[in-house]
This record gives sequence, C-alpha cells and structure tokens, in this order.
Amino acid sequence: MVHEFTTANQRCDGQYAIVVSTYNSNITNKLLVGAVETLEAAGIDSRNILVARVPGAWELPLAASALVAKPSVCAVITLGAVIRGETTHDQHINRAVSNALMELMTTTGKPIAFGLLTCNTLEQAIHRAGGNVGNKGCEAAEAAIEMVRLSRAFAAELDGSFEAS
Repeated sequence: MVHEFTTANQRCDGQYAIVVSTYNSNITNKLLVGAVETLEAAGIDSRNILVARVPGAWELPLAASALVAKPSVCAVITLGAVIRGETTHDQHINRAVSNALMELMTTTGKPIAFGLLTCNTLEQAIHRAGGNVGNKGCEAAEAAIEMVRLSRAFAAELDGSFEAS
C-alpha cells in the first residue's frame, strides 16, 4: 500500500528568516510585504520573523547560509529581482544563485524558499510583485510553511529519520 505523508496536522511555528535583496527595491519591498503577511496569516508571530537585507541577488546565498545555520530558524525565504539587461549577466547571476540555494537546502536539510524573480522586463517583475500574476513573495512563504510541515511529518512518522531511496 502506498503511504502518503500528510501535513494537515503538523505545526508550522518557529523562526522564519527572510533574506531580501535591496537591488530593485521597488519590486523586492513588495515581495517582502507579501512574505511577511503570509507568515503572519499562518500564525507566525512577527517576533519570529527575521529579515536580513543584502545588496543584490548574488549575496542571497551567503546570508541564507548564515541564517539557516541558526538552530532556531526552521526555514529561510529568499527574495530578489533580477531583470534582464543588454548582456547575459542576469543568466549567470540567476543560475549561480539558484544552484547555491538548492545546494544549501539539500546539505542543511532545512527549507530554503526561492523567491528570486528572473524576469525579462520590469513589467514582468511588477506583475509578479503583487500585480496580475500575484505576489511571488507570498508564494515563497507558502512554500516555506508547507516544507516545514512536511519536514515535521517526516520526523513524526519516521521516528525522526528520513532516508530517501
């Protein structure tokens, strides 16, 4: 019989860290508001929401690494906006940051939510920061909450150890 892990009865409390880029702050501030509102709506006390501002997307992994190492932090949400310019610089930043954050998540075993917008135009970024495509900061916070619940379901149902096959 197939066993499906359920998160319905799992807590999502704990400290959540948000690392947000100040580059393109007209976009990233909206992502931050969305993430904080989502966490608070899920019952996370504002005193358990840590915010670290970094200069740009490139710095997200380093700050996320420092925060995820804190035992009380159950998840890190990373927020930023890289908008394509005239060169391929955006592609290199996007790839390096996404790879570093994925590696950090898999090596620490803690959720690292990816809220880095990788847009072709400023208009696309605006639409994803509370516009007609929603707020990707909210979505990143929702993913972090769900992964905290899933991690706790693994721990509860597998006596604290989970091994992927």
